[in-house]
Amino acid sequence: MKPTLGLIGLGRMGGNMARRLRRHDINVIAFNRNHSVTEALAGECGLVAAQSIEQLVSQLPSPRIVWLMLPAGDTTQQHIEQILPLLSAGDVLVDGANSWFKDTLCRAESIKSTGIHYVDAGVSGGIWGLENGYCIMAGGEAGAIEILRPVLQALAPAADTGWLHTGPVGSGHFTKMVHNGIEYGMMQSLAEGFALLQAREDFNIDLAAVAELWRHGSVVRSWLLDLCGDFLKQDQQLDSIAPVVADSGEGRWTALEAIEQGIPAPVMSLALMMRFASQGKADFGDKMLAKMREGFGGHAIQSDKTTGATK
Repeated sequence: MKPTLGLIGLGRMGGNMARRLRRHDINVIAFNRNHSVTEALAGECGLVAAQSIEQLVSQLPSPRIVWLMLPAGDTTQQHIEQILPLLSAGDVLVDGANSWFKDTLCRAESIKSTGIHYVDAGVSGGIWGLENGYCIMAGGEAGAIEILRPVLQALAPAADTGWLHTGPVGSGHFTKMVHNGIEYGMMQSLAEGFALLQAREDFNIDLAAVAELWRHGSVVRSWLLDLCGDFLKQDQQLDSIAPVVADSGEGRWTALEAIEQGIPAPVMSLALMMRFASQGKADFGDKMLAKMREGFGGHAIQSDKTTGATK
């Protein structure tokens, strides 16, 4: 018998997860703060649109499964506080956000006395998860994971691959945090490599052709390289792209964890620092460097054409 899942949050990830679950005949009762989004998905894939969280929970069979796909932090915490009184011992509450694993451990401790199973699920796959499946790292009690098994199998690329019970509660978000730290390092190395290729103008190297070449048989082949190949086929100059890269928080947590454990993680940490630099956070420090260089060596300072100031 297929389980019924209550899904809260139908953004880019949550919406596509709902679609994939329905493709696998998992019953989905969904709630989104913008009810028109829920209604549109109901018409598209046949989920049940709840008008409130209370209504969603009331329609779930026991043991009830509620999966949150919400922004990490206060939003997730507020929804957990709202949902817990509506659940009973034996029900399963899943946090699918990129929550900090230490927050997850604190929440699990506060929930333990209720008898409600708390599961932390790190979810990777982005906007491609609908077609390719999601990689899911789930932490929690074995009994809770067993209840979730049909849901995890439907979301994953295949029933027996792409999902893992990583261990006790907290381990799912911890594993996803490290995953994202690795992702930072891989992205940075690819970006630097293609920047070096592009800078050697006398060779006139076709970056798209190199990306396509490396996708076949090379030790650096990867999904990230596939993405590079796709967008470089369209535009090799990227002149319309601002050189600003956001960081969502997990790279910071990974670097902090490395420091706390005394585990050297220079690549992941430096990749995080390069994101800070792209956000303009190195600008003042670079100005300081220019002035020091001028002071000891008399080196000229370049003018900032946007402001008329020297730099």
